[in-house]
Amino acid sequence: MTTGLEAISFHIPHRYIALDTLAEQHNVDPDKFSKGIGQEKITLPGHDEDIITMAADAALPILQRTGVENIDTVLFATETGVDQSKAASIYLHSLLKLPPNCRCIELKQACYSATAALQMACSYVARKPDQKVLVIASDVARYDRDSSGEATQGAGAVAMLVSSNPKVLEVGTVSGLFTEDIMDFWRPNYRRTPLFDGKASALRYMNALLETWRDYRANGGLSYNDFQYFCFHLPFSRLGEKAHRHLAKANKTPANMDQALPGMVYNRQVGNCYTASIYLSLLSILENTQEDLTGAAIGMFSYGSGATAEFFDTKVLSGYREHLFTQRHQALLNERIAVSYEDYVALWEEADLTQGTPNEARGHFRLVGIEDDKRIYIDCRTA
Repeated sequence: MTTGLEAISFHIPHRYIALDTLAEQHNVDPDKFSKGIGQEKITLPGHDEDIITMAADAALPILQRTGVENIDTVLFATETGVDQSKAASIYLHSLLKLPPNCRCIELKQACYSATAALQMACSYVARKPDQKVLVIASDVARYDRDSSGEATQGAGAVAMLVSSNPKVLEVGTVSGLFTEDIMDFWRPNYRRTPLFDGKASALRYMNALLETWRDYRANGGLSYNDFQYFCFHLPFSRLGEKAHRHLAKANKTPANMDQALPGMVYNRQVGNCYTASIYLSLLSILENTQEDLTGAAIGMFSYGSGATAEFFDTKVLSGYREHLFTQRHQALLNERIAVSYEDYVALWEEADLTQGTPNEARGHFRLVGIEDDKRIYIDCRTA
């Protein structure tokens, strides 16, 4: 049975800081960011935006088109959860007015867990082909200011509707897997920002890429030359470029960067969005490649520090363009506003949500504040 994406959409907040501005503030060459890590902008959420509001705005266009019928599962992948007990998907379920006969859970494993959610969803709809699963990847990547990770911040959400009647992308049944216990990136409960060893993480990322590739091939996966494009988890775009060269070298093939660069167009403009990163890259290929991709095989490498990784294949389906939200997505990117360094600092600082939040979000949903230790969300269309 064929399973995969019936629809896919993303949402990002409307403000960003240009990395040229950050470079000027820190008295460094702008090329350190634009060429060194391959990034141009950091997307910044407002104090009335978080993983749940972004997720709701990412999913809304899909549900407006397809309806909510037969969605009986919501899998919400994030590593920037808002509660240690209650799943973010339950807040989302309420905002989107999904059917009450629905299971809602949250998944965590660094930047990888959206891939676990996607694979679980495909397995589920293969068993129950009349049902659909809403998969969410939503995160805010925030690092200490003046740290080596500051330029790799970002925020965004990707929503995917998984069904037995995919219209955009078929997800293959073969995967290559790899896990090892390492401390390359982690965030203890008492910290708002993560701890990390960037150089070690990049090395383990490359090792995991080859380990998952070997396992994928051993399990009967496609050969390297069968792929037309590759998507990589992108903490920053330059890492994806290095990964593509690394994989090509392992396969004794010259690296064709045209197979990887289309997947970095959006990510350069958005920044890191953890679980959503690889699926933003997938959308970047689907929406920025002029040629008809029907039948194209896209290799997917998903990595989550700590570490778990997976390589799997996907295939673009006939008529996929009719089911994308390209104009909406490009409007989101093009209509954002740049902020000053001072405004960036104000957005970075933690707000006292018990005092309410300024009404600044341009999406359809916002976080009003916290009352009696309870997060209060509203649908701005009906408020």
